[in-house]
Amino acid sequence: MNQHMVREIYERHADNIYRLCYSYLKNGADAQDALQNTFVKLMRTEKEFDSVEHEKAWLIVTAGNTCKDFLKSFWHKTTVSYDDNISDDIFDEIGGSDDDRELLEEILKLPTNIRVSIYLHYYEGYSSAEIGKMLKKGDGTIRGYLAKGRKLLKERLGEF
Repeated sequence: MNQHMVREIYERHADNIYRLCYSYLKNGADAQDALQNTFVKLMRTEKEFDSVEHEKAWLIVTAGNTCKDFLKSFWHKTTVSYDDNISDDIFDEIGGSDDDRELLEEILKLPTNIRVSIYLHYYEGYSSAEIGKMLKKGDGTIRGYLAKGRKLLKERLGEF
């Protein structure tokens, strides 16, 4: 893939992919590394995309796999510990009120599958079927993650 095409794809999707990586890794520097690694993989692929949505879906799957690999790495397991408070860098990008910040902090405390499903559904607008295809999970499983996430958030935050 040529540099011009990669640059265009990066400009279209980098912010969304960064936020997805942040939802997995809970750290701006690690999310930035995962974003860069995702686009390095894009540069190395010979994949041709049918549409902008197809390239976005490919990037989401690739970024998710990149983050999962990072989370499984020996270095991460032995040296990294983060608090669950949302960092200012991601909140500045998303913006919003103090209530929005509190909601995002609680979302980041959810288990990974639930957290990522909520991000993809509520922030990126994907259906449970689309998320299921990306995460290689059944539609019912994703709906279950979303329901469990809503229940946990309601318990933690009350009526928001």
